[in-house]
Amino acid sequence: MMPDLASLVDRFGTGLILAVGGALIGALFGFLAFRSRFCLRAAVIEFWHAKFGEKLSVWLLAFSTAVVLVQALVALGWLDVSGARQLANRGSLSGSLIGGLLFGAGMIMTRGCASRLLVLSAGGNLRALLSGLVFAVTAQAALSGALAPLRLTLSGLWTVEGGAARDLLAVMGITPWAGLALGFLWLAVAIGFGRRVAYKPWMWLGAMGTGLSVALAWWFTYEVSQAGFDVVQVQGLTFSGPSAEWLMRVLSQPAPPIGFDFGLLPGVFAGAFLAAWRGGELKIEGFSNGRSMARYICGAIAMGFGSMLAGGCAVGAGMTGGAIFSLTAWLALLGMWVGGGLMEKLIGEPVHTTHATSQKAPMVVQVAP
Repeated sequence: MMPDLASLVDRFGTGLILAVGGALIGALFGFLAFRSRFCLRAAVIEFWHAKFGEKLSVWLLAFSTAVVLVQALVALGWLDVSGARQLANRGSLSGSLIGGLLFGAGMIMTRGCASRLLVLSAGGNLRALLSGLVFAVTAQAALSGALAPLRLTLSGLWTVEGGAARDLLAVMGITPWAGLALGFLWLAVAIGFGRRVAYKPWMWLGAMGTGLSVALAWWFTYEVSQAGFDVVQVQGLTFSGPSAEWLMRVLSQPAPPIGFDFGLLPGVFAGAFLAAWRGGELKIEGFSNGRSMARYICGAIAMGFGSMLAGGCAVGAGMTGGAIFSLTAWLALLGMWVGGGLMEKLIGEPVHTTHATSQKAPMVVQVAP
């Protein structure tokens, strides 16, 4: 007979159980995100080019799946997110918007958000690896280092109290059942976009499985918080905080206690590596020139600072916070879409043209994964 969660927590301790769960959920996310090419940056580019194709479909499927599953758990009483930091703590509207704009601009420059950089690194992309390291250093500097005073100043410009004022459903005066209905509406839109492109099993399975990973993180951490006597932060998936935490584990002692975030990043890396290996996509990739490298570094700095200012990355604030209808998370997500669109217009993306004849062929935008 399988032992229940309370018995496992009592036997092995809360920290270890959280870490193992984080690793398993992270591995699921990493594998499916790699196979589905899940990427907010690619979705933003397709959107701003009015090219509603596969990348936008993948992101919408993942996001709407996360909203549906999380709101279903809340409505059925199987999940309580009232104590989550995205709702319970005092939040910053200015930080969410400015941070979202910076993060969105940075992800265009680095060709991927924080989670995408980790996933690509597992496949041998050295550009993503370096960008991820710079992202982690900047995030830690914004959290408690040289950039913390600037972050606190910007965050204090416009704040909102925790509780109902930070809960979009409460602000609108509707229940989680209405939030579930909104999730199904977005899922219908996502399916509509998905049906416009060629049917690809991994697009559908991977995208919806990525959204499932977000819901699993919320549900698992909540169950652990109810299974023992230790205080456990109920949380979803995020990559800015865990990246900064892992950096400090490497650079300083004593290390923070292990928990869900401890297992998350190694799990994502392992899952993405497995997906790359199984798909025959392991390949070492580097920078083409110094100018390209400078762009990636600047983008990583913008993402690292922006994520800490906004309260999370594209997954942490965008999907995880968005799934529980956090006002600041939705504002940060809006900033990411706008900031990404503006930066894409400024620097552009690789555009390939085909010259079948001496005349110019129509311009075709190709979004790199």
